[in-house]
Amino acid sequence: MSLQLNTPPAAEPVTLAQAKAWLRVESGTDEDDLIAALIAAARARAEWHTGRAFVTQGWTLWLDRSAPVIEIPLPPLQAVASVTLYAPDGSATVLGSGDYSADLAGSRLLLNAVPLALRATNAVAIAFTAGYGDAADAPPAIAQAILQIVAALYEHRGGEPAPNPGTALALLAPYRIIHL
Repeated sequence: MSLQLNTPPAAEPVTLAQAKAWLRVESGTDEDDLIAALIAAARARAEWHTGRAFVTQGWTLWLDRSAPVIEIPLPPLQAVASVTLYAPDGSATVLGSGDYSADLAGSRLLLNAVPLALRATNAVAIAFTAGYGDAADAPPAIAQAILQIVAALYEHRGGEPAPNPGTALALLAPYRIIHL
């Protein structure tokens, strides 16, 4: 399984102004580029920790084989755009929307039939959209955790790696996907 980002988030769940206020950075633009980069890094770190997409993003999930039920990583799942199957000779078949159904609440794809003749690697490509919606739709606890991670990254810039603040991890805990 591998994931390919096709469409990154259009905006971050935390604005530059919010981060500057949280960091108590006075007006001016000297550090705006740095803080904007820290916001993106903090969001990516928090998404990795939770296993979720926070803001609408487009992805392709590549699988080596298929099963009747496919878990789509990075919930919440908004939509499945396409499902493409690849035969051993490399030919592609795009499934019609009647050949599968998307369980948005469960972040799953349900195939009506499992094809037998698929190539060994990257046999299934599922293009999907995930995330809570626009940047403002991300839960407030996630935005707060991102601010705390931004502060840790800002404080430790140029030095040793910044740890994830315990309070940020606690805020993210209810959103973390745990596979049993």
